[in-house]
Amino acid sequence: MTQPAILVEELSKTYGSGSSAVQALRHASMRVMPGEVVGLLGASGSGKTTLLQCLGAIIDPSGGRIELGSEVIFDGEWKYRDRRTLRRDRIGFVFQRPYLIPFLNVLENVAMLPMLQGKSNAQAYARARELLEILGIADRAGMQIEQLSGGQQQRVAIARALANDPPIILADEPTAPLDSHRAMSVMKLLHDMAERSGTAVIVVTHDENIIPVFKRIYRLRDGILHEEPGEGRPIVVDEAALV
Repeated sequence: MTQPAILVEELSKTYGSGSSAVQALRHASMRVMPGEVVGLLGASGSGKTTLLQCLGAIIDPSGGRIELGSEVIFDGEWKYRDRRTLRRDRIGFVFQRPYLIPFLNVLENVAMLPMLQGKSNAQAYARARELLEILGIADRAGMQIEQLSGGQQQRVAIARALANDPPIILADEPTAPLDSHRAMSVMKLLHDMAERSGTAVIVVTHDENIIPVFKRIYRLRDGILHEEPGEGRPIVVDEAALV
């Protein structure tokens, strides 16, 4: 049986203590396989951001276990002293806003992470060009970020997230600032890249238009995680509407 790309068991997070304690996560368990894109849904305050931040090694869970591939990264405590390196090398992030560096051009934004990982400039730029080509924006490589549309900026953000070949990508409302056509284009890119590279993708969303494309969904209610089947509709992109 294929090893899950990410396995979460009995994950909990409590803020505060005593009478003021708030249980943001209650014994949450989930698994995402390589190449799978799953949706993470829930009302505001249900615990989605807390779960994503725990999975991204940004905040400390109160208990439980997290595995990436065959490696345990959290089991009651972090197994990595340097969580910054863990995030850089093992986890890709795509946010609601691209958060690209404005004084770097498109190519430099994507090449930055491989450089920080110790790749040579030539290797980093080659990887960046490869991803920009796959994502259909290689012709924008020398442009400044402000010259790009919102959809193009989000493609650059996806390329940056993939630059170090992470086993998982955590996407927090990646389609929120986009119209329906560009939102569906971004989802198709995430699915295509997951299938191509075997990356597991978790997408937090409130976007009713893209929810039907997920084959599997995790829904949070009051910190409790429920798994349910999705519709798995084919993703259809109107390329003419993207011009």
